[in-house]
Amino acid sequence: MALGTVIKKIKDRRNKASSDVGYDVWAILPPMPRPRILGGLTVRILAVNVIAPLVLVVGLLYLGQYRDSLIRAELETMQIQSQLFAGAIAEAAVRPVEKGKPFFFAKPEEIEILVPELSRRMVRRLGQTTENRTRLFSGDGTLIGDSLELGGERSGEAMVAAARSAVAAESEAVQPSLSEQMNRWGQAIIEWIPMQSDLPDYPDTGAQSITAYPDAAVALTGRISATAWEDRQGKIRLTAAAPIRKVENVIGVVMLSRDGREIESAITQMRYDVLTVFLGALSITIFLSMYLAGSIGRPLKKLARAAEAVRMGKGRQIDIPDLTHRKDEIGELSAALNAMTTALRDRMDTIERFAADVSHEIKNPLTSLRSAVETAPIVKSKADLDRLFGIMQHDVNRLNRLISDISNASRLDAELSREEMGNVNMGRMLTQIIDGRRVALAQQNRRHAESGVETLPPEQRLRINIDSAEAVIVRGSEGRLAQVFENLLSNALSFTPVNKSVTINLSQNREQVLIQVEDEGPGIPENKLDTIFERFYSERPAHEDYGSHSGLGLSIARQIVKAHGGVIFAENIRDRDNQIRGARFTVVFNRA
Repeated sequence: MALGTVIKKIKDRRNKASSDVGYDVWAILPPMPRPRILGGLTVRILAVNVIAPLVLVVGLLYLGQYRDSLIRAELETMQIQSQLFAGAIAEAAVRPVEKGKPFFFAKPEEIEILVPELSRRMVRRLGQTTENRTRLFSGDGTLIGDSLELGGERSGEAMVAAARSAVAAESEAVQPSLSEQMNRWGQAIIEWIPMQSDLPDYPDTGAQSITAYPDAAVALTGRISATAWEDRQGKIRLTAAAPIRKVENVIGVVMLSRDGREIESAITQMRYDVLTVFLGALSITIFLSMYLAGSIGRPLKKLARAAEAVRMGKGRQIDIPDLTHRKDEIGELSAALNAMTTALRDRMDTIERFAADVSHEIKNPLTSLRSAVETAPIVKSKADLDRLFGIMQHDVNRLNRLISDISNASRLDAELSREEMGNVNMGRMLTQIIDGRRVALAQQNRRHAESGVETLPPEQRLRINIDSAEAVIVRGSEGRLAQVFENLLSNALSFTPVNKSVTINLSQNREQVLIQVEDEGPGIPENKLDTIFERFYSERPAHEDYGSHSGLGLSIARQIVKAHGGVIFAENIRDRDNQIRGARFTVVFNRA
């Protein structure tokens, strides 16, 4: 809240006050703003930067699971096909043979074996029905037939390879469109990305023995086996083998093998989809980043240009852009720069007014001194000359006091900026100030007693009420804060009759500290309640000599209070009949 707003609030509340009951002084000083843990700009940056990595991570995790599920499905299909092939061969390509007699008069035992010629025909016919390469091994592990060799151009795997070659040749013969060319580039990029490799090497050695093929060797023991492999070109190969049974005997093994082009194609398509999603996310990220850069960069440039203009000495003509509507860190920066510029303008205006006030205040004693000096040569009476010298001495003393006070006031801001701030116990500080004042009041009372003037004891003349069970702590400079209340007490005592009291009330709530200095003097003119804090304003009681005060005391007090983040104001104390019965100075600070 700006100081002008605070002062207006004080005036409004003061005008409403019609008795000593008063108003809520705690509401005058606004509470200190609490810092936000996470600003709006920070949230925006985090949201923009997290989107793309999340999409990529989810896509990559899903891709690995997808490949595994495809391989499992293909292997299950090949296991079923190998069992069907084994059953068909067991029914159509075997014949019985005599095994021999267990003893001389016994009936010869018969066993069934694969008929090589029939078996090869079956392998050739079955190989043409699928894309698999079919191998048939006898019970002793010898290779009987291979669909790739038996079927020639008509084998399943050969036909698939030929069809793919024809499609590729046709595609190359036709001029590709732009979308097709972009798809090819995308495919090339995807193929350049290494595929996850956790498969064993494919054992295609061209050997004729069953032992060269692990799945077939397992099937020879009576179990079905299927495995995914990786060949030398990094491509997926699938094999499945099933035993050929007659009764309980394994008389051969059927092994199917095929490439994993469908799986690789599906994985490639999935990777293409992931890449598409990534490119989409990347495009969105770039767009949002450009938007974010603009929403940050443009206002920052405006603020920088305005600040540079202020630095170049155009502070009175340049307005800092008001971006407080953004509700983020840039809005806070704009508010801070606006406040700084306003403070700078106020400081420049204050310096100008101060210079004018100093010139005016010094001219008065100088004019008086000049008149006395010009009059001295023509004065004949010694009494008049002595009186003239007394005026000169008074003006010189007044000038000396003015120059000292002006020097102190001009250095105050710089000294306050260098002061080391600490926790100040206000109750203890005020008690020490009052104890010192009471000693001086005791000496004054003795002088008044000699003159027959009735006075109050120091303990009644100067009282303090602390309405807080715990220590009242304010963050600031104890010496400067003591200077404020020394000045307020001096003013209060100078306007209060010696048989009346001056009271200091100290209290606090959860956020603020309140100090009130009340006297029982004549009060303050209503139209001077704000003027008394201006520089060189002086309104002294009748018993004090003219010029004994520079009029800077309350101005310095307000300057110190503002430097500590507080507020000071004056008001009159009224009774129930609305009659003034004294003045009250109120100071409000934030608690430490």
